[in-house]
Amino acid sequence: MSQTMSGPDYEKDLPLRRDVRFLGNILGEVLVMQGGQDLLDRVEEIREQTKQLRTSYHSELLEGIKSMIRDLSPSMRRDVIRAFAIYFQLVNIAEQNHRIRRQREYRRDSDRFQPYSLEMAVQKVKEQGLTADDVSQILQELSLELVITAHPTEAVRRTILDIHHRIAEDVARLDNPLLTEEERAHIRDQLLGEVITLWQSDELRYHKPSVTDEVRNGLYYLDETLFEVLPEVHRELEVALSRHYPERKWHVPSFLRFGSWIGGDRDGNPWVTPEVTWHTMEMQRDLVICKYEQSLRHLIQKLSHSTRIVQVTEDLLQSLKQDEQEVVLEDIGEGKWRHEDEIYRRKCTFILARLQHTRLKQKHKGVYSGPEQFLQDLHLIDQSLRTHQAKAIADSDLARLIRQVELFGFHLVTLDIRQDSGEHESALTEILRTLGIEDSYSSLSEEDKIGLLTDLLMDPRPLTSSFMNFSEETRTCLELFSTIAKAKEEFGEGAIRNYLVSMTQDTSDLLEVVLFAKEVGLYRQTSEEKLSNLHVVPLLETIDDLHRAQEIMEAYYRHPCYVPADSGNGRVQEIMLGYSDSNKDGGVVTANWELYRAQQDLYRLSEKYDLQVRFFHGRGGALGRGGGSLHQSIQAQPPETLGGGVKITEQGEVLSSRYALKPIAYRSLEQASSALLKSVATHFSGTIQRPKPEWVDIMNSISGYSLEVYQNLVFREPEFLTYFNETTPLPEIGEMNIGSRPTRRKNNHAFENLRAIPWVFSWTQSRNLLPAWYAAGSGFQRLIREGEGGLDSLREMYQSWVFFRSLIDNLQMALAKADLLIAREYSTLTGNKQVRKRIFDQIEQEYYLTKEIVLSIIGQEDILDHNRVIQESIRLRNPYVDPLSYIQVQLLGERRSDSYDEDSQDERLEQILLTINGIAAGLRNTG
Repeated sequence: MSQTMSGPDYEKDLPLRRDVRFLGNILGEVLVMQGGQDLLDRVEEIREQTKQLRTSYHSELLEGIKSMIRDLSPSMRRDVIRAFAIYFQLVNIAEQNHRIRRQREYRRDSDRFQPYSLEMAVQKVKEQGLTADDVSQILQELSLELVITAHPTEAVRRTILDIHHRIAEDVARLDNPLLTEEERAHIRDQLLGEVITLWQSDELRYHKPSVTDEVRNGLYYLDETLFEVLPEVHRELEVALSRHYPERKWHVPSFLRFGSWIGGDRDGNPWVTPEVTWHTMEMQRDLVICKYEQSLRHLIQKLSHSTRIVQVTEDLLQSLKQDEQEVVLEDIGEGKWRHEDEIYRRKCTFILARLQHTRLKQKHKGVYSGPEQFLQDLHLIDQSLRTHQAKAIADSDLARLIRQVELFGFHLVTLDIRQDSGEHESALTEILRTLGIEDSYSSLSEEDKIGLLTDLLMDPRPLTSSFMNFSEETRTCLELFSTIAKAKEEFGEGAIRNYLVSMTQDTSDLLEVVLFAKEVGLYRQTSEEKLSNLHVVPLLETIDDLHRAQEIMEAYYRHPCYVPADSGNGRVQEIMLGYSDSNKDGGVVTANWELYRAQQDLYRLSEKYDLQVRFFHGRGGALGRGGGSLHQSIQAQPPETLGGGVKITEQGEVLSSRYALKPIAYRSLEQASSALLKSVATHFSGTIQRPKPEWVDIMNSISGYSLEVYQNLVFREPEFLTYFNETTPLPEIGEMNIGSRPTRRKNNHAFENLRAIPWVFSWTQSRNLLPAWYAAGSGFQRLIREGEGGLDSLREMYQSWVFFRSLIDNLQMALAKADLLIAREYSTLTGNKQVRKRIFDQIEQEYYLTKEIVLSIIGQEDILDHNRVIQESIRLRNPYVDPLSYIQVQLLGERRSDSYDEDSQDERLEQILLTINGIAAGLRNTG
């Protein structure tokens, strides 16, 4: 499968085009080897026809393509689907390799800095006139935590991702100019073998992954890339600071961390039990200590310094004497180090033994009580090395290990616990009824709930005992809090810090969790003080919740039992904002604006109570779920809200695209760190450009108009939900086995119970991308019609306000990836022609209206003219995505017909799932 690219002939992209052609040709060879020349000819014929349709649309040509697809035999159709899907996998690998190549080119060029590099960020900070003391203060407040989630949006199996990784490594090796022709030929042979393996490997999962499987998948990225990359980002920032502020020796606080929901997120997932949560933390501890053991063995090889030649510190010698009294060495394989004079190797052997005993819980053989003791031993080695000028190894291998321990401790990543507020209310209702305290707690008014909760929290006596009988659901709720308490004791305070309350709609939803924490000693109140070892975090998800956010949080702040978290730099309250459900509830414009406003309001409220607020942004990978580039999303937030720290979810296909390869992972984290540093520094320096009051009024108006148009379609059109189910692959997505969690919160088909992930995923598969742009154009148009200078104001906002520019640019991306000609084909899947015409006509009209006004605002002739690289990439991908869409429509129509037997239906379902994978790979950020 070869490809001839057209468009702007950017010289910098020639290596990418070369790689795409190279991999395409290899795939073509594989198709002939596996399916014969007929398969390659059929694939090329379909591709050429769809490409021609893109160039010059004719209904006769479209019917010819559909006829060609209908005539494919089932086996040929399956091979054609897989050919296009695998092609996109190879193209994505080539694009990632090109990103790495471009990154290296910037680093070789000392005259320019790569945009959003840490070097450029520090330079901008210096240009703002900030001193070393100012920067030091900023670094104390800088905090970015990226939280891996188990949301079911990663359609690709781990096995396939491993093959991708090997192909990427081979493609990267071809850039070596010193390769001989024989070596190049050998690499090509290896690539041919890998693509054959890819073709002969099954892309689909035939069983749902367990929660433990999902934990392993998340740990893969920490093991393979992030454990090494996070220290490198910190080191790079220190190097940049030393270059621009040489008067100070810099040690950057560990500001960049990862967290996880996998194994702790039980919102709507019955398989995340307390036992699973405990096992998750054991798996995390085992992995991180094993990583430290690997590092120690590596250090032992390098630390051959002899006391016959150098003098070490007395503190190090004393620590060795203590080790000899406390630690059993025999069970680590080597015993006591054989050379008495190689003091560092002796010390590392004892450290290695303590780590193994800690991992295996063998306290009687000598363990570390916590990572602080481990760090203390490493610092002893560091200090001693520096006394005899062994600075090189102290600043490299040892410094990296010290940073890793600071970042990962013995728990690897902090595990957040999440549960729906309704589960706590239900459990508490049963407990209070059983005790005879209140017959129907759930029926009480909010005022009465808070009054009762206050009395119970102020009472030092526990509510429950182990002798009481409750339903299984209530017992599980109580057991979860007991597990959290035991986990903190076993794995350290950093193992679990936060308890997130989904669907927080009232202050009582938060106080209920505080009460359950009190039951296990995580919350304590005496006449002298209040102590809490579990931070309760509201998750505000709907437009109504965002409107009431201040009311909910102020009542919480004023409550006599409220205890904020201690960040080390002050009192902090974390608040999570749900991008997915707010978008599903109110549309893209209203959701983004309400999230922006809520942050500003909650920031001012928290200041009033002398609190820092850390916003946790629940973003998805897709544009309809707050997706887009990580660094641009950080810049789009109100700058004043970033000082308390930022948390962002990283989920679905974002994990593999951002963190599967070390150079890509580094670049993604560098961009995010750079954006955060610049934004916080801008606010610190007082040079922040705040939105004009009239811009705020304009956004309020646009949001109101857009909300009305969006909800008219989604909530007030009586046939809309039926149309959505019939014209997208939603039912089939539920069969994909890509996550342990159900696609719906409850076992019914009400719209409010449908999770935002399959909602967005389905619209993307049908090429509508409706959640990412719908109703924006109507909001803009109404504003332009009602007031003079409306369009000029929107243009000014785009040029001068980062939030609005980010909103418009994300709309551009969504409009570019949506395709209403393809979407029209999906609309034919509904049987009611009147409903189809009424609903699709609204979608189509809104699409072209939005596109027209967006182009007027930004002053471009076509969508994405400001980003020719992505524009060209989408243009070149479409002829390969389109066949998969046409095939998917054909298969959906056939499968939903009653005229096919069960065996053929199973075959169609399998092929539909293959098209879903292929379209996801072709469009990217789809989950």
